[in-house]
Amino acid sequence: MKYKRILLKLSGEALIGEQKFGIDSTRISQYAREIKNIADQGVEVAVVIGAGNFVRGVNVADRAQGDYMGMLATVINSMALQSALEDIDVYTRLLSAIKMEEICEPYIRRRAIRHLEKKRVIILGAGTGNPYFTTDTAASLRAIEIEADVILKGTRVDGIYSADPEKDKNATRYDTITFNEVYEKGLTIMDLTAFTLCNENKLPVIVFDMNKPGNLGKVIAGDQVGTLVEF
Repeated sequence: MKYKRILLKLSGEALIGEQKFGIDSTRISQYAREIKNIADQGVEVAVVIGAGNFVRGVNVADRAQGDYMGMLATVINSMALQSALEDIDVYTRLLSAIKMEEICEPYIRRRAIRHLEKKRVIILGAGTGNPYFTTDTAASLRAIEIEADVILKGTRVDGIYSADPEKDKNATRYDTITFNEVYEKGLTIMDLTAFTLCNENKLPVIVFDMNKPGNLGKVIAGDQVGTLVEF
């Protein structure tokens, strides 16, 4: 195994699957099996999920209110993943940046690390607990806090391209790229705050296709899957 402790960032939109809204049970079960596979190998896994399957650019007058709605939606997604993991006998803990004692633990850095050391998969909900920050930023922040070896950004695209591959047939995929090159080329990997946090704290990022079975295990093994953003 190349990585001992990872933070896996999943998009909320990916959970929609073949539906138009909400959570596709087949897709989330697939993700749970992929996570179980690497957890069974001894990898310490933290997960952050977005909220785009429920809340995306919600039209409310108060931006902060809309962001809090998104945070609550991430907890719904986190609970669904927790249930899918526990259905296949994976020990989990759900920690939230917003206190919800009846359904999850409050996020405390040392407690999160202790759960990882005990080989529990931790799911980190409610973003950073503050408006104006995306779940990408929450993923970067939490990865730094728990001293993860890498952020794995699971998407529906198999890496980083020179242009949008769905719009430009001539777009080329990078196997590796540096943080400086991403800045210079104006590529969008994650929001700038999140990306800068990773850069400043020397935390590599791998962007890969999470929907292809087996890819997560290959990334952990160090195989060439997706695109590695390095220094």
